[in-house]
Amino acid sequence: MYDIHIWGQSKNSDPKFPCFRRNDGFRFPLEIPRRKPHIWQLDTLIDDGDTMTVDTNKEALGFETEVQQLLDLMIHSLYSNQEIFLRELISNASDAADRLRFEGLQDDSLFEDDSDLNIRVEYNKTQKTISVLDNGIGMSRQEVVDNLGTIAKSGSRQFFESLTGDQTRDSQLIGQFGVGFYSSFIIADKVEVVTRRAGLPRAEGVRWVSDGKSEYTVETVDRPKRGTKVTLYLRKEAKEFLDGYRLRSIINKYSDHISLPIVMPKEGKDETGDETVNDAKALWTRNKKDIKDEEYNEFYKTVSHDFEDPLCHVHTKVEGKLEYASLLYIPARAPFDLWDREQRHGVKLYVKRVFIMDDAKQLLPAYLRFVKGVVDSDDLPLNISREILQQNKVIETIRSGCTKKVLDLLKKLANKEPDKYKQFWQTFGRVMKEGVIDVHDKREELAKLFRFKTTHEDTEEETVSLDDYISRMKEGQTAIYYVTAENHATAKNSPHLEIFRKKEIEVLLLTDPIDEWLVTHLTEYAEKPLASVNKGELDLGDLTDETSDDKAEETADDKLDDLTKRIEKVLDERVKEVRITRRLTESPACLVADEHEMGRHLEQILKASGQQVTMAKPIMEINPGHPIVGKLQGEADETRFGDWANILFDQALLSEGGQLEDPAGFVQRLNSVFLELK
Repeated sequence: MYDIHIWGQSKNSDPKFPCFRRNDGFRFPLEIPRRKPHIWQLDTLIDDGDTMTVDTNKEALGFETEVQQLLDLMIHSLYSNQEIFLRELISNASDAADRLRFEGLQDDSLFEDDSDLNIRVEYNKTQKTISVLDNGIGMSRQEVVDNLGTIAKSGSRQFFESLTGDQTRDSQLIGQFGVGFYSSFIIADKVEVVTRRAGLPRAEGVRWVSDGKSEYTVETVDRPKRGTKVTLYLRKEAKEFLDGYRLRSIINKYSDHISLPIVMPKEGKDETGDETVNDAKALWTRNKKDIKDEEYNEFYKTVSHDFEDPLCHVHTKVEGKLEYASLLYIPARAPFDLWDREQRHGVKLYVKRVFIMDDAKQLLPAYLRFVKGVVDSDDLPLNISREILQQNKVIETIRSGCTKKVLDLLKKLANKEPDKYKQFWQTFGRVMKEGVIDVHDKREELAKLFRFKTTHEDTEEETVSLDDYISRMKEGQTAIYYVTAENHATAKNSPHLEIFRKKEIEVLLLTDPIDEWLVTHLTEYAEKPLASVNKGELDLGDLTDETSDDKAEETADDKLDDLTKRIEKVLDERVKEVRITRRLTESPACLVADEHEMGRHLEQILKASGQQVTMAKPIMEINPGHPIVGKLQGEADETRFGDWANILFDQALLSEGGQLEDPAGFVQRLNSVFLELK
């Protein structure tokens, strides 16, 4: 109960709605009619002059917009497999027990003389309900509002921006997002949650009720037992689930590996008491030979809250001086927050089968943050803290071992199942490239797993390894050549590639933004340097054909010195230098960066990200054999010469995906040249 006093007008509120002050000092504008009409349910309202008394024991609250969208998708049969609701509720109950065991290490009073943790599933045909009960950590009132009224703590906007309108694709997105509790509304037209957090008085229990539409109610209730009870009031079309054998088959299919006993009342007319219906043994502790692929896949869905089978997995037990078990999965699809390096909730850490944490960043490097699974160690103290993890030698050894196992798994996938590896690379390739930046001693090993688009392949989808590239290198070729660009079309049609096409030299087409940083760290592979075709002087070494026109072109270069100086004078503010090129065969001009300067593509990336970048002047190279350059050489009119020189520069800039500083000026000069044509 709060005493709420009239305080006056809120600065931003409608004048007809006053501002109130509670007796605990909290001030708020009472704008209920203008905003959400049921934010507070006023059970008791006493008008006493300038004071009102409001009982906020029970509140009717509105779902966040994103939750309403999600529930709408759920209720309209987004999930084709309705039975998935039970797996999600049991998984949540298991997590609650894990958290109680972890917090109980520091405060055993949280167990409240009930340390026998289990999950119970009940059904009532008369009331048409299914209930899932656990005696885990439970929730406080605020935790109920935070966890059941919103979708996670971050990323909901990105999640809904990812929805496509395709029900099949969207169902996979929801699976990746991990909002399993809301799957209850697939089969229920009302859901009730009764819970009490361990350690709180019995009078601080909480009841949460919703029909899955626009709002839910929360009220404080008396609850003697800690933990949570979720009750589903089934829709008419979901009556098939009001059957003990049906529920048992779902549990055996999806949740048999849960390490807690899942208990149900015995079936049969004369049967009494309860029975455990799952194996209740942690999957990762079992022998690999005894585990079926279906069991591995269902365990993955439980730990990841994904609705699709993983791409592959690796199960390892290490014995000897250091003992630990790991079960790690590569997902088939990327999570919505893959690009957030701080959001890594993939690998759960257990110590002697006791859950410690579910976001153990210390167990795998950031470039493998998409990996899901569990690691269970026998050599760490149960009361280990996150701070100790950061400097623990055992963790360092486990991290090294897990990283090696994942990389070995990917090598095996690349060699034996190239189609699967292609799918993996399309999904997680850009994240893997971060590895050569983060980890110096694994650059060569990681680079062997990388795949790149090249001029050798006809389609944008096809990629090759660096080993494939090296196997096709021309005789006398000493470097691995690459070009960076904003997209595949710009890279493939870059004028910088003309000499390479003529001499049939393969070039890597690097179009991911991270590629600009990749090539600054991965400077060589298999003792062959990586060389940019759009930076510095082009030196093809032994690939230059001394018996062809190359020598004749070099002799002609001396006659063009005056032309390059004239162009350089006109473009003085735009170029660092103008010189004759060996790399063009069809285009009249191109722009290159100096050997040790930032490339134009990298400048654009940094500028787009809000960085202050000093744009370096490019070097302009002209093709002495092109007719336009020949015409320019004989142009005596300085005004016309200046227009041509600027047009050449702007064309070269556009051909590499750059942006014109003065588009109108470019159009005017081009129109002027067109008018002079006869």
